[in-house]
Amino acid sequence: MSFLDNLENNLKALENREEKDPEKVRREQERREADRTAALLRAPHAEALRTSPFTTELLTQCRTIGHGQRVLVQFTWLGETLRLDAKAKRMELVPTAEGITAVLSVGGEEAARIKVNPQTDDAAMLAKRWLTEP
Repeated sequence: MSFLDNLENNLKALENREEKDPEKVRREQERREADRTAALLRAPHAEALRTSPFTTELLTQCRTIGHGQRVLVQFTWLGETLRLDAKAKRMELVPTAEGITAVLSVGGEEAARIKVNPQTDDAAMLAKRWLTEP
């Protein structure tokens, strides 16, 4: 048996031992359950972000304000998160268990966090705040 075959067998044996560790299996199950619970709590807010007229209006207002400033506003969906980029400015709308949070950043540094309610908040005000304030 060569050195590499012996090494491979030893690694497989270690992996099998880790898989059989009941403590590790329990921790993994708890982590998966916590992730699932968090996803279920975020789901209604993620759906509201994706389908609400607020989001459509926000994208329209950002493009309109950006056009006036001669800045291209690009938007990207990253899973449940909506990311808007305009030169050095970035806004991420992130669904959480408590609602939707807008994270505003300039030059890669976080500038503000704002709670957003798609049913009551004004998309034009959020767009204006993000694009016109320094």
